[in-house]
Amino acid sequence: MSQSHIVIVDDEETVRETLREFLIDEGYQVTAVADGEAAIQALKDEPVQIVLTDLRLPGMGGLEILERAAQVNAQIACIVMTGYGTVESAVKAMKAGAYDFITKPIQFDAASVVIKKALEFQKLRQENLLLRKTVKEKYRLEHLIGTSDVMRELHEFVEKVADSDSTILIQGESGTGKELVARMLHFNSLRRDRPLVPVNCGAIPENLLESELFGHEKGAFTGALNARMGRFELAHGGTLFLDEVGEMSPPLQVKLLRAIQERAFERVGGTKTVRVDVRIIAATNIDLEVAVKERRFREDLYYRLNVIPLTIPPLRERRSDIPLLVDHFIRQFSQTKQTSIREVEAAAMNCLMHYSWPGNIRELENLVERLVILKRSGTITVSELPEKILNSQPTPAPVPSRSQGPAQEPDVFNGTGIHLVKELERYENRLIAEALRKTNGVTSRAAQLLHLNRTTLVEKLKRKGLDSKVQGELYV
Repeated sequence: MSQSHIVIVDDEETVRETLREFLIDEGYQVTAVADGEAAIQALKDEPVQIVLTDLRLPGMGGLEILERAAQVNAQIACIVMTGYGTVESAVKAMKAGAYDFITKPIQFDAASVVIKKALEFQKLRQENLLLRKTVKEKYRLEHLIGTSDVMRELHEFVEKVADSDSTILIQGESGTGKELVARMLHFNSLRRDRPLVPVNCGAIPENLLESELFGHEKGAFTGALNARMGRFELAHGGTLFLDEVGEMSPPLQVKLLRAIQERAFERVGGTKTVRVDVRIIAATNIDLEVAVKERRFREDLYYRLNVIPLTIPPLRERRSDIPLLVDHFIRQFSQTKQTSIREVEAAAMNCLMHYSWPGNIRELENLVERLVILKRSGTITVSELPEKILNSQPTPAPVPSRSQGPAQEPDVFNGTGIHLVKELERYENRLIAEALRKTNGVTSRAAQLLHLNRTTLVEKLKRKGLDSKVQGELYV
């Protein structure tokens, strides 16, 4: 680990050099200068973590050094040194952006503690910035995987409504990715730097859900030893995600309706009205219109939630996206599980595309994870797929019965039988050749025809030792 670099700025040579020697002994890299201009130049010459500056200096003063240092690198932590009689100036410096101050004459042990705290604060701030960047990258709209018409429409719709503060109701079957879409809506909105607070209305017992949503006062019920903020308050300034909102009991629906309408509520056991600024995103896997007709869900709450309706299609209605999703999950799990799965063979992919996927994307993701762990390397074949997926294939044409005359045995069978793997390889080659002919050798367009990722098609061509411009019969 590299040494932290500290720049000391003080026009008193004795103070400057004594402090420099102490910090070097503490294991820091230290640059000591007598004025502000030299300090700013030092910041430009090398990476610096801490600036330790006197407030009163000839020429450029300590406050200006703070300002100029932030322009060079906003991550630098500045600590000011001041005499006992000028503590007010130190407080002013902290309001201007200084991390802390130490008084003269300097107590080295106290100074060491302040510096270590400043470095720890700096580390936490950098980790937080990195985490925010990672989260924003993860929930970019481009990560809505799929090129089918329904997914293109969904992508465009999410892009349009993300910046709106309007309430959104996401509907779709279990496993379609409702929470992922909710997170994308939040992290692509103007509230992205504020909290996204989820609450699963179907997973929390009814007698606890009210407290979870609105909080409670001390002594509100047995076990309420302290006052507690609810999810509405925690989401202030950000987004509250109400997952499985259709599972909420009718009495609690009344209280939720009021909170959404007025953006105000009382904690359980309290009388003080709490006001919040939150955006509501709700999700459900049940048909709320049917629930309203059956009097299981309040009509007024339904219309309050259904300002902008958004429906996520089940996977069976976007089968052309399955190869893209499989490729994505293979890359994801191969990295996290440290395996080297390359692809899924054409026959196996055909099986996956014919399966109905009642558990939608979640079921597909779980299957790919299992296959990656068990296979470890190479290509996933038909033999690795579960029986239920193999049994979902279209039923072959029936063989004529004896009463209809003798069945005609296919020409491919002879006394020695056939090699199934080779035949499947020949059939795959034939399809690839036809796709390349139709697209004049353009691999990206050929991959679309074959419902493959372009990189997967390129890898297949390399493995087969073929060129994308091939015009001959690949299967010969």
